[in-house]
Formats: sequence, structure tokens, C-alpha cells
Amino acid sequence: MSRIEKRFQTLKAEGRAALVTFITAGDPDIGTCQKILDRLPAAGVDLIELGMPFTDPMADGPSIQLAAQRALAAGATMTSTLDMVAAFRKTDTETPIVLMGYYNPIHTWGPERFAADAAQAGVDGLIIVDLPPEEANELVPHLRAVGLDFIVLTTPTTDDVRLPAVLANASGFVYYVSIAGVTGTASASESAIEDAVQRIRRHTNLPICVGFGIRTPAQAAGVARLAEGAVVGSAIVQTIADTIGTPATITAPLALVEELAAGVRAARR
Repeated sequence: MSRIEKRFQTLKAEGRAALVTFITAGDPDIGTCQKILDRLPAAGVDLIELGMPFTDPMADGPSIQLAAQRALAAGATMTSTLDMVAAFRKTDTETPIVLMGYYNPIHTWGPERFAADAAQAGVDGLIIVDLPPEEANELVPHLRAVGLDFIVLTTPTTDDVRLPAVLANASGFVYYVSIAGVTGTASASESAIEDAVQRIRRHTNLPICVGFGIRTPAQAAGVARLAEGAVVGSAIVQTIADTIGTPATITAPLALVEELAAGVRAARR
């Protein structure tokens, strides 16, 4: 059983949803980011999405675009991203880590080699924003061979005709992008999210996590009542940006995560 599957089984038994958080690897620098990453589980995070810094993050809004630029300027690479995961695994062998990003760096690395290196580092799955289902077989067999999950994205425009193709290679969980647009720019209504989650559930038994536009504990709690996980990224990344150069660069995002975790944990009580 994968770490991701085990985590969702545990959460189901506890009667609650997951808090899934995103940070960009190497933002604002590798050392500071490692300290934040290492402390996320203690702050209440159930699954971690670690962004792979990339020069052209087309699906991301300004906050995450700037985070990628900061990370790259600080010397972050795909190698340093895997090194961060390996360092995290020295003290945490249970919290799932999913790498999220774009296919170009993986293609350059070599899909088979990257899958093996990611698994060796302690990665549990990948979310590749710009790899369409029709091209996924270039990567997915290599992930399967080393036990990594391929988490797919669905959106408000992924209709019932398209969903089977999108979900064909899915494992781990399904990430529902709740708005049509880039990260951190808008929020969907709970009724729209509920309708979408119910529709996706007709096509898969995998857990469904909802992201894009979730910024507050109240919003996270609302999603946690409807889906198996609430994903928060831009709000955390922006908190890092707002505190760069101060001790709060580490403490402020972790404090926000604690508030979000409290909201998620109380959602179904």
C-alpha cells in the first residue's frame, strides 16, 4: 500500500478530510524552504505538494510564478528538489509528498530515470499540469514500475465525455481544479464544488481533493465537508513572500497552516 493510499484510509477511519498544502521547492531559498517543509506535518499537513521550480509555470498565478522565480534565482534545480525530499525522509517516513509541476524538466531528465530517482528520494506521486492523457503513456509506465502515483487534474470544463480519458491513468487521488483559470485568482462556490465532486465520484472511487482559490480556514473547512481533501497553495506561498528576510518567513506560513488544519479537522464535527 502506498503512503498516499494509507493516509487516505487513515483519514477516512478518522472521519475527516486531508489538508494538502503546496510550497515551491527552494522558495525563498533552499535552506529556508527545507525548514518549512520539515515542519509542515507537525503544523497539521496530511499531504504535501512540492512544486518543481520551472521557468514557465503557465497554470500558476502571480504568487506561485514569483515563487518559482525566487527559487530558481536562489539556485533551485530538479536535483535540489529531490535532495529536499530525501532530507525530509530522514525524519518523516509517513507523510506523502507529491511533486507538482510541468513536464519539460522531466522530459529533459528522462522519464524512466526521473521516476526511479524520485522514488529513491522518497517521492510518492506526481502531478504534471501540462501532460495530457493522450501523452501520459510516455511517463506513467515508468511511475507504475517504481510504485509512484500519477495524480490527474480535472476542471470545471472536464465533462462526462472527457472524464474517463482523464481518469484512465489516475491513481493516488484526483485533483479537482475548482476554477477555470490560474492559481490564486478566484474561488468557486461550495455549491459548484459539491456538484463537481459528485459528478467526478460517478467516474472514480479515488479520493478527490479540491484546490485553486482556497485561502482561509473557513474555505478549507467548506471543502473538507464535500471532498476528501482541501488543497491550499497560493495563500501559503504569498505568506512566505510577504515575510522574506524576517524570522516570520518560517513561522508565518506554518501558523497559517495550523489555522487551516484546525478548520479542516473541525469541518465534519
